[in-house]
Amino acid sequence: MSLFAIRNLSVDVPGRRLLHDLTMELPPRRVTALIGHNGSGKSTLLKTLARQIDGTGHIAFEGRALIDWNARDYARRLAFLPQTTPPAEGMIVRELVALGRYPWHGALGRFGPRDHAAVAEALEECAVTDFADRLVDTLSGGERQRVWLAMMVAQQANTLLLDEPISALDVAHQVEVLSLVRRMCQDQSRSAIIVLHDVNMAARYCDHIVALKAGRLAMQGSPADLMRPAALREIYGLPMDVLIRDDGLPVAVPA
Repeated sequence: MSLFAIRNLSVDVPGRRLLHDLTMELPPRRVTALIGHNGSGKSTLLKTLARQIDGTGHIAFEGRALIDWNARDYARRLAFLPQTTPPAEGMIVRELVALGRYPWHGALGRFGPRDHAAVAEALEECAVTDFADRLVDTLSGGERQRVWLAMMVAQQANTLLLDEPISALDVAHQVEVLSLVRRMCQDQSRSAIIVLHDVNMAARYCDHIVALKAGRLAMQGSPADLMRPAALREIYGLPMDVLIRDDGLPVAVPA
């Protein structure tokens, strides 16, 4: 069964169509990258899957029509991290991670042993236990992203939607965050769909690639399918070469 089955999906805003009649299936238990140039529709597609915006057509999640999921059940199965995270002024790391338990007990529900255990496990899995009592605002960008990932883990959702989670990070922290996401999926059979700008990062850390161009599907397949000059030119509209590093990994560069 597909993670998401998408049929004839279109998304409109006044005077403009952002997504054009998309049809595709996204695999479960994989890290899927959404790539493409700016304005290609990557974030729009992700937000539609997260039910942040509406479109026309049909989307099924885990074999069930998206419109048939109630809000709480959907939040227990899927977690969404926007490109711009909400402010966390005055919050310590442990408190932010604990917000992931909201779908399980609501705003007024009591925090029980199961909730405390989920938070502790999330802190450990994302390697943020050592600064669990620090203010979120005092952390580096990479550390903050790991804390937000820990909140998603505490939510115990098996599907993670991440909108450009490495866009504001230096290269070292980009590698750290994507390595963590990949490990989280491999070790716990989770699924992740990530909006990325860096084609080389997508090819290195993701199992499945979806490329959009002007709101239309340009390519879908494996990293090997992506890392071909013809495919890259079709997606980005400029000549690109693919070089092979000493370790065998392909790297795309402008020709």
